[in-house]
Amino acid sequence: MARLPYASLSSEPIQPLVERITKERGSVLHLYQMLLHSPPVAEGWLNYLTAIRQKCSLNGALRELVIVRVAIINGADYEAAQHVPIALKEGVTQAQIDALSDWQASDQFSEKEKRVLALTDEMTRNVQVDKATIDNLKAHFDERELVELVATVASYNMVSRFLEALGIHIDDERSPA
Repeated sequence: MARLPYASLSSEPIQPLVERITKERGSVLHLYQMLLHSPPVAEGWLNYLTAIRQKCSLNGALRELVIVRVAIINGADYEAAQHVPIALKEGVTQAQIDALSDWQASDQFSEKEKRVLALTDEMTRNVQVDKATIDNLKAHFDERELVELVATVASYNMVSRFLEALGIHIDDERSPA
């Protein structure tokens, strides 16, 4: 159960933002209903995460592997539940999803994917990243893609931390629309 009540979607000042979120995301997910307590934060969040997920050149399957791995490390079940279906649509296999918890011991991932997952683990668990980790990725990514990869890992750590701090869960009962 969330630690704060979800924002009312019928509040007049947030209607344009509610309409935009619905248009871009299909509905106002639990995450956005919580963010709407602060319209400037909700709007900035929407702009930023839309850029990360829809405007970057990073391969969608790699992006979703990163997002689901961050969710697993951080124990963010809501984040994982939202992104596993997207990962599967982007070409991640169910076998890869199943192996993500112990990817180092798995044969389900390419060398490139393993390097991406190593970065994800290092950023999520340690914050600081060894120079060799980045250097190992340079063989697979140009500067733009590396920036987008690091930004994706960082962004979804932000998402999972927000979700977990406020106890947002997929089965929460939400405030009426």
